Amino acid sequence: MSLKWPNKDPDETLDYSIDWSRFLGSATIASFTWFVDAADGTKTQLTNAGPLVNGIQLVSSSNTNTVVTAHIGSGTNNILYKFTCRITDSNGLVVERSVRLRVRNK
Repeated sequence: MSLKWPNKDPDETLDYSIDWSRFLGSATIASFTWFVDAADGTKTQLTNAGPLVNGIQLVSSSNTNTVVTAHIGSGTNNILYKFTCRITDSNGLVVERSVRLRVRNK
C-alpha cells in the first residue's frame, strides 16, 4: 500500500511531509534524500532548487528529528507522481517510503 498526499495545483508550491516517528522509535533522522519517478519510470534523485523532473520540482527540503518535508512546485496537470524519501537513522538503518501526489488544476 502506498501513501498518498492531497492533490496540488500546477501553480501551487506546497509543503508535503513524511512523519517517521513510528519507525524511528528512539532513533533520529541522520540524513535524507528525495526521489521522484521520471516520465520513463526511472527513480531520479532530487536536489533543492534543482531542475524539473517530469514537470515537477523540489524547491527545497528540510527535516526535524522525526519528520522530512519537501517544498514541491510545478507539476503537469493530471499526472500522478511517485515521490520516494530515503532516510538513514542515527543507528545507521536505511529505509524508504513512497508517496503518490496527483497534480490537478483546481
